[in-house]
Amino acid sequence: MSVLLFGVSHRSAPVDVLERLAISDHDRPKIVDKLLAARAVSEAMVVSTCNRVEVYAVVDAFHPALEAVGEVLGEHSGMTINDMTTHAYVRYSEAAAEHLFTVAAGLDSLVVGEQQILGQIRNAYSSADSNKSAGRVLHELAQQALRVGKRVHSETGIDRAGASVVSVALHRGKLIAGSDYGSAVVLGAGAMGGLAAANLAREGVNDLTVVNRTVAKASHLADNVRTNHGIETHAVGLDGLTEAMSDADVVVTCSGSIGSVVGVGDVHKALARRTKSTPLILCDLGLPRNIDPAAARLPGVHLVDIESLRGDAETQAAHKDTEAARTIVADELADYLTSQRQAEVTPTVAALRQRAADVVEAEILRLNSRLPDLDDPQRDEVARAVRRVVDKLLHAPTVRVKQLASTPNGDHYAEALRELFELKPGAAESVSSAPSGSRATTKGSGEK
Repeated sequence: MSVLLFGVSHRSAPVDVLERLAISDHDRPKIVDKLLAARAVSEAMVVSTCNRVEVYAVVDAFHPALEAVGEVLGEHSGMTINDMTTHAYVRYSEAAAEHLFTVAAGLDSLVVGEQQILGQIRNAYSSADSNKSAGRVLHELAQQALRVGKRVHSETGIDRAGASVVSVALHRGKLIAGSDYGSAVVLGAGAMGGLAAANLAREGVNDLTVVNRTVAKASHLADNVRTNHGIETHAVGLDGLTEAMSDADVVVTCSGSIGSVVGVGDVHKALARRTKSTPLILCDLGLPRNIDPAAARLPGVHLVDIESLRGDAETQAAHKDTEAARTIVADELADYLTSQRQAEVTPTVAALRQRAADVVEAEILRLNSRLPDLDDPQRDEVARAVRRVVDKLLHAPTVRVKQLASTPNGDHYAEALRELFELKPGAAESVSSAPSGSRATTKGSGEK
């Protein structure tokens, strides 16, 4: 079984493609269920952020699995396979693991070194775990990726500036406005909304309004910001958005809603009620976009979005830190691949030892029938002697095959053992049966 990655990101696709492929937390379990319905897919995890959508699937055949992933994403997005592959990247096996580790390290982010991606990977893994779509392979891959990210942030200065998509967007808006923010609106009370609110408070905003479809969630975030930063905060539902925007210097949108939440008409109404002479800065960090791009054409409005942040010089971390991070990724990848190769040969070794034990037991039974006059001590001594001989004969090849398994193409040695000792297909896997309760791994074992 190998890992297949199919993804699009800010590096490979324009925002309109990312929007169409974006997968909300609500839709993620449904997408995963459809992926698992394909015979070639036994485990699945979806990472979807404001600048990437990636599917990680454990598969037993590359092409059928790739076709299945394409069909599921095509049905979700309304895009054809050709439309998607124009902007997508595909990684397989070792390359898929390397990519996830690189992403977890913040090296593939729009803002290099940002830490939010770690929480987003953790969220994707938690969802897969809850949905029982993560088996042994994805458990180990995701947990190792999270360790990689933690090492990079603790052992390098890649996030020294504390930059994030939110902080870079807010700074860009300040440059446009030519002044600091006094009052702000945050649309969305999720993780990104919390990050935006905290950034705004640190930037000196003294009046913050949190807008959310569920007012209780908006109140919770507003209360936390007021408690932690000592600024005036308010919480309103979507019906209070226009009024809140009319008094704001900056509006940050990071709602997970599908389609525009802030239309041109909403912005126009806010401008009509506005008494400030300063420009209204709109920072749209949602995917799909929360603000109708046409709002940028209104006088006195400036829109900062994911598309406009591409290639920003501020998003680049120091060269020495990125190189240190890449070294950590390479070291962790080598350790991961070694452990995976050794894990793959372990069932074969276990099956070989079980086969040898079965042969020993059969021969001892035969000996008992041929030499019925042997007393119990003699019979036990013969049995121990036979077992010692078998153990000594198997020790060197089984230790050596585990060592060789950690080298490239190490799986060939396990295959040779299965062939030489006539271990039936599936015998090795049956020794290491899937954990009970794991839909993903149970399906994988069954198909093997």
